[in-house]
Amino acid sequence: MKTPPPLFSASTVMDSILFRDAFGTQAMRSIFSDQALVQRYIDAEVALARAEARCGVIPAEAAEVIARESRLDRIDFDHMREETDIVGYPILPLVHQLVVMCGEAGRYVHWGATTQDIMDTAVALQVRDALDSIDADIRALRGVLADLAMKHRDTPMAGRTHLQQALPITFGYKAAIWLAMFDRHQQRLAQLRPRVAVVEFAGAAGTLASLGDKGFEVQKAMAEELGLGVPATTWHVARDGFAEAVNLLALVTGSLGKIALDIMIMASTEFAEVYEPFVKGRGASSTMPQKRNPISSELMLAASKAVRQHAGLMVDAMVQDFERATGPWHAEWIAIPESFILTAGALHQAKFALGGLVVDTGRMRHNLGISRGLIVAEAVMMGLAPHMGRQQAHDVVYDACRTVNEQGGSLAEALAALPAVTRHLDRSAIDQLCDPANYLGLAPQMVDRALALSARAAS
Repeated sequence: MKTPPPLFSASTVMDSILFRDAFGTQAMRSIFSDQALVQRYIDAEVALARAEARCGVIPAEAAEVIARESRLDRIDFDHMREETDIVGYPILPLVHQLVVMCGEAGRYVHWGATTQDIMDTAVALQVRDALDSIDADIRALRGVLADLAMKHRDTPMAGRTHLQQALPITFGYKAAIWLAMFDRHQQRLAQLRPRVAVVEFAGAAGTLASLGDKGFEVQKAMAEELGLGVPATTWHVARDGFAEAVNLLALVTGSLGKIALDIMIMASTEFAEVYEPFVKGRGASSTMPQKRNPISSELMLAASKAVRQHAGLMVDAMVQDFERATGPWHAEWIAIPESFILTAGALHQAKFALGGLVVDTGRMRHNLGISRGLIVAEAVMMGLAPHMGRQQAHDVVYDACRTVNEQGGSLAEALAALPAVTRHLDRSAIDQLCDPANYLGLAPQMVDRALALSARAAS
């Protein structure tokens, strides 16, 4: 008996009916879809014909026909796939179909170009559009983070180093650090765009030999047709632009992974300081009804690891032989679409998780007190130092901390039992020094500075 075909044929999370919206977005998948890619190939071929007509290289009438008749809805994708499998690249199969579509004008399709010219230009167009989408997502996320930082400017919580309570901070201070990362990412993206959104038209070995003295003129006109920049030199084997783009995505998702890790730990039962937004059933366990797993954070962390892998692949793919490579180029076909889709998905999860983040300020204050004042031992030491010198103050407070650890009670109580302390400080002053909310340093002011800088960058 013949096995019936599967209902769905997707085999990766990018296109999976189950996982595609967890790891990506429809908007970004659309930019990198087969249909969009082939349309970009056609856009490049049409722009080339128009540019060559402007420069007197091919008849203007031929360019008009090529522009009018070269249509995506007339492409036989099955035949194109079969021929691509034989040729190894999709451009010659595409050109075969465009030539037929354009009739007599078809002789001027792909005039003076090489396969990589069209493919690179198409991907440059995709990356340009994808960067616009990432830019908008980062801008929106910065707004979410700015709101969190402002709202919790003065919300005290335990600052932690090496997973141990260190000194008091505010939750707004933590959010401001997150915000500043994405301010920098937005700046990096703006600086990157003109380096990567450039046309590729250079011919077989990159010298524009097939167009004689018209080469630069046609290249510039083609770039203008597509709204792209003109590169200083051919970049067939100079892949730093695309490598930089994917490595920027690795930085973006790396920052999202850092935020995700913070949220996941803070959402653990023992911390219980923040939670992702409540949606009935989201993060539920099949066996433990009490569970509320931080699903968005887990997806953000997974994306950061995957994009990091692709960033390394893109750097490796920069090592190309001579004037046209024998393989590294193909690695980009994997890394670029997947990196953008994963980054868009991670940003989508971040906007959801942080936009509705539940912050338990009472629990933060409770956790700040579980060390019984030890978290502000430095504050007490600095408060005593003017009276007895820093080293003696350190030794006195150290002894008090040991008393708390060995015998219980609070740091304030242990200090109040020491004549070396009460000689200089009354109980009220001791309690003041032992209140973590009174030892936030410049955390609130750092929030103000971060918000001001971020607002300035957005204007």
